[in-house]
Amino acid sequence: MATLLDPPKAMPVEPGNDSARRRGRGVELVLGGTGQAFVALWAVMVVFPLLWTVVSSFKSDREIFDSPWRLPSTWHWDNFSRAWQQSNIGGYFLNSVIVVCSGVVLTLLLSSAVAYVLARFEFPGNRVLYYLFVGGMVFPGFLALVPLFFVVQNLGLLNTYLGLILVYATHGMSFSVFFLTAFFRTQSRELAEAALVDGCTHWGVLFRIMLPLARPGLVSIGIFQFLGMWNEYLLPLVLNTDEKHYLVTQGLANIAVTQGYHSDWSGLFAGLTISILPVLAVYLAFHRQISAGMTAGALK
Repeated sequence: MATLLDPPKAMPVEPGNDSARRRGRGVELVLGGTGQAFVALWAVMVVFPLLWTVVSSFKSDREIFDSPWRLPSTWHWDNFSRAWQQSNIGGYFLNSVIVVCSGVVLTLLLSSAVAYVLARFEFPGNRVLYYLFVGGMVFPGFLALVPLFFVVQNLGLLNTYLGLILVYATHGMSFSVFFLTAFFRTQSRELAEAALVDGCTHWGVLFRIMLPLARPGLVSIGIFQFLGMWNEYLLPLVLNTDEKHYLVTQGLANIAVTQGYHSDWSGLFAGLTISILPVLAVYLAFHRQISAGMTAGALK
């Protein structure tokens, strides 16, 4: 009879199970290696053009064509001052800051109010409105350019900051409402009800309780909207034909087209680098907040 002191008997390992485990590990290694190689390739495809643009912005025009893959023999910092002043990149940059920052703030205000109503109040047509916003995410924006142009023209807002700000805000609301509705649905109803009992209005509940709780989502949405609006080219091209109101994307395209035989390529690369800096700075400063907001939304 076996006693407690007897060593446990090892269970026999079936050859089939062991070989299956080995095959499974092999498949995991192959898939993991393939995924890592794809990510590395993608990183090279994204980072290399960015680095090449930055390095080229410090070269002379001759060096850009004679030695495109080498570091500059002399680092021409004057390219940036020339691009900022002579090519009017500074003015385009300021226009983009005004329009994009105002558009992001307006998008967050409107989408948070709409998302709060859709998430907290049941009324006829609630789901219809929600799915209309969701459907706006898959609707190609360029199909609405012609009617959008006439709407903005009839409002007298062509070639104005306000016209672009309103269009940018409405253009970004679909994704913002979809994202923030999920946040508001998972917030505690008891907090809102307690605030209403204490005499707080619905606007007070939204701005004093719900928005602070949804801060990770607001930060994530704000960053995504900033990146998208800053890089937008098609909407300002159609709605903003006055050169003094050009955004930085329009300004760079205008410089490249109107240079003619006087090709200031070093200044163009410097202007392109200047336009990249805000996007890069925002991402580097808030990339952790983006991950935290997405994780919070997924966990909720």
